[in-house]
Amino acid sequence: MTEGALAEWLWRCRRHGGTISVPADGGPADMEAALTVQREIVALSGMESVGFKVGSTSAEAQRILGTTEPGASPVLDGFLHISPAEIPIDPAHAPAIEGEFALRLGRDVPPRDTEYSLDEISDAVDAVAGAIEVVGSRFAGGLGGKGRLLTTADCGANIALAVGAWVTDWRRFDLAAHQVSVSANGALREEGTGARALGHPLNVLHWLANRRSQTGRGLLKGEIVSTGTCTGVLPVAPGDHVVAEFGALGSVDIRFVD
Repeated sequence: MTEGALAEWLWRCRRHGGTISVPADGGPADMEAALTVQREIVALSGMESVGFKVGSTSAEAQRILGTTEPGASPVLDGFLHISPAEIPIDPAHAPAIEGEFALRLGRDVPPRDTEYSLDEISDAVDAVAGAIEVVGSRFAGGLGGKGRLLTTADCGANIALAVGAWVTDWRRFDLAAHQVSVSANGALREEGTGARALGHPLNVLHWLANRRSQTGRGLLKGEIVSTGTCTGVLPVAPGDHVVAEFGALGSVDIRFVD
């Protein structure tokens, strides 16, 4: 299957529901082919990118996907929500939620030949918010074992991203030690800390900047970068009400519908 044909099928499933089987040839042959599919989907969507979601930043997420490295995909404006949010999901996509952090850039981080230091990346962040990423696969069978290339082609398995209130004095928080908890339908289900995302949420942004956003275009002022799960991967269904609590950083509230 060509990259263009795969992109059309994946976008159709994202927009209208349903899944496709993994192509008989196994899908994208390499990362550049996977990114080509991703770029085709963005073009088909007609939507603007407002940042990036980074996934597979925890050992658990890597184990589920069958990968050993993170990956990044654009967050499209039509799938960015402000808490409280009502978000439609298709059970065929095996949707799940991840409590994580969102970082907002206060200045451009252009691509360059030398690596950025962690301090440089930290200085580029102007605000932090709590977030819930809704994930799921447009490939039949759910997220399990899809690997890095198929997941990247499928826009990082992103369904939606919901963010809470932005906090500009975020440096007073120890994000690595910061507690995150997720409740579903009134019951506590998952807990974790920022350290589950590559040891520190800022490490995720550092990784992304030094991969030039996987596209060589750098990062732009005002863009949002989500860090990958700090609370595991919790399945959800239409009718569920989930809340992620971030203590003094606020909360994120989602109700799911068909």
